[in-house]
Amino acid sequence: MATGQRVFITGASSGIGAALARQYASHGAVLGLVGRRQDALQQVLAGLPGQGHQLYVLDVRDRDALHSAALDFLQAGPVDRVLACAGISVGTLTDESEDFAVFQNVIDINLLAMVATFEPFLASMRARRQGVLVGIGSVSGVRGLPGAGAYSASKAAVRAYCESLRIELHGSGVQVVTIAPGFIATPMTAQNPYRMPFLMPVDRFAQQAMRAIEARDRYRVLPWQMAWVSRLLPLVPDAVYDAVAARRKRKPRMPSGPR
Repeated sequence: MATGQRVFITGASSGIGAALARQYASHGAVLGLVGRRQDALQQVLAGLPGQGHQLYVLDVRDRDALHSAALDFLQAGPVDRVLACAGISVGTLTDESEDFAVFQNVIDINLLAMVATFEPFLASMRARRQGVLVGIGSVSGVRGLPGAGAYSASKAAVRAYCESLRIELHGSGVQVVTIAPGFIATPMTAQNPYRMPFLMPVDRFAQQAMRAIEARDRYRVLPWQMAWVSRLLPLVPDAVYDAVAARRKRKPRMPSGPR
């Protein structure tokens, strides 16, 4: 299914990005791996089968560096899949003035870096009339969560952006897939101080996400239990949702960098 594919993955140094790297490499893909921490990227690379994988150590907020990495990977051959996995989740409060910078950081990494990741690949994918762009969203983007305004807003924006892009590319041969994880066992969720229903091992998530990507699913929530939750949440009346969600434990406010 992935043999011979060339796949570019951001956020590849840990969590979902690293798990998808392992999954695609195990199926014979050649990878371009983007991450902020060289030691973590090297560790991921050491565990991958196959040869020809390329590492790009950069901050995804640096659009020029991200484009340079993409163009370097394109020089070695056409790219079949682009997986924008870089993201952060951190608690935020609007009445804490210092959190404005955190809001900007979350939007820059979770949304604008996704746009910058896709940009360099579109021309060649259009010319070949094939390729898949994959955005990692979240069930947290379905409805706003208290204390997570930046994260929920960024992931709601990811869904809308990917849907807009999918329609823009209709008929071009280029597909857009949005994967919306529920609770996945990664270093990012390990800091959550609340119960996480249907917590899914990250490698099992990667297996199912790859199947959804290769099936060209437009929008897929994983695991399946959270897919049902995501369908039901919009139907809950606002007054009921507000009363229940207000009692929910909140993610701690703390500095966080790209995964």
